[in-house]
Amino acid sequence: MLPAMKLETIFQHSLEQHHQAGGRIVLALSGGLDSRVMLELMASYCKSRKLECLAVHVHHGLSENADSWAQQCEHWCQELGVAFVLEKVQLATQGRSIEESAREARYTALKKHLQQNDLLLTGQHADDQLETFFLALKRGSGPKGLSSMAQKMPLNHANLLRPLLTISRHEIEEFARTNQLAWVEDESNQDQRFERNFVRHSLTPALVERWPYIRQAVQRTAELCSEQEQLLDELLAEKYLQCLCDDGSLSIAMLENASTLIRSRLIRMWLGQHQLRMPTREQLSKMWLEVAMAKADANPQLQLPEVQVRRYLNKLYIVRNWQSLEQWQQSLDIDKPCTLPDRLGSLTLVPSTKGRLSQRALAQSPLRVTFNPEGLSAHPAERGHSRKLKKLFQEYGVPSWLRRRTPILMCGERVVAVGDLFIDRQFIGQDCELIWDKRKRFM
Repeated sequence: MLPAMKLETIFQHSLEQHHQAGGRIVLALSGGLDSRVMLELMASYCKSRKLECLAVHVHHGLSENADSWAQQCEHWCQELGVAFVLEKVQLATQGRSIEESAREARYTALKKHLQQNDLLLTGQHADDQLETFFLALKRGSGPKGLSSMAQKMPLNHANLLRPLLTISRHEIEEFARTNQLAWVEDESNQDQRFERNFVRHSLTPALVERWPYIRQAVQRTAELCSEQEQLLDELLAEKYLQCLCDDGSLSIAMLENASTLIRSRLIRMWLGQHQLRMPTREQLSKMWLEVAMAKADANPQLQLPEVQVRRYLNKLYIVRNWQSLEQWQQSLDIDKPCTLPDRLGSLTLVPSTKGRLSQRALAQSPLRVTFNPEGLSAHPAERGHSRKLKKLFQEYGVPSWLRRRTPILMCGERVVAVGDLFIDRQFIGQDCELIWDKRKRFM
């Protein structure tokens, strides 16, 4: 089979195998060789099958040529009739390499354009897999790291697919030249100060010359490591579910009963379920010794690149790095949903004969929603006295980091209800209900 035919056949087979009905095909289009070839393949594939597709170009602003790359990508999309989106990002490089920061910003931007069942295509190929494997080996990674890149993986409510993962860069370049495709060259790809570029330009050529089938061997090793990881997860699935609490936290008491090796694995499974990067050995040790096993009166936490791991009521929680909501407030009317900020869902007051609120009491003053409990007090219907919200949050077992992420319904300057925890006794009735729809809420 000719290289061009082989590449196209593999691409089509990969998409046919993984595309879900109703989902779109979304391409991460950098404009480099790999994504340029995939743009051509995607456009042809979607046109022949009448599928909706989209190309997203992430502008990192790292090169003086970045603007022209974006313009070129948009021009190619216009020629092929592919919808195009440009995303400009700012890199947060504190304590991280430029490569790591760019990758994080890129995927954050791409996720914004993914809908349910979409398939996100990225252009990694066999040479990229080889580089990833050796970089993991250099870091001293275990089987998880040596699994390198999976061909397919979940990404929020969509899936990420690497259709060209078994194809070499040489074969992709042949396809591009045969089809007279132009692409952009990132000048930073030649800079061997970056570790991946060193592997690409100094290590890979020597390895391929000595062992021509090194790419296939690495791919096979990565797949074997991945299979071992899946097997461990399968064998520990029941034990993991025993440790997992209804609110998504991990029971420290259950983890204490496990051996050190099993406990570490269970924590990794937990982080993996949240699609988080695996911690180092040192981070895993700190998570257990300095967070889980901290003194009872402590408020311990461990900062990871994307989240914090914290303890509350003998459980471990994953806490996102959220925006402050202290200044946020919004008016609320009956039967008109109020969309809450930062993916916290929505709040709605609905008339109901089985409700627990009084419409008459609610009509006394304008209604609004706030997240700031500072200085507020309430008298829950089931309690004998009024207390500060700070104390009530403690009594109702709300973790400290969620106390300013729980919506408070106010009638004038009086507290009506706090989330789905309680209703103030002054507003008890039978003809209205407060509904907090948390479907978009993340821990």
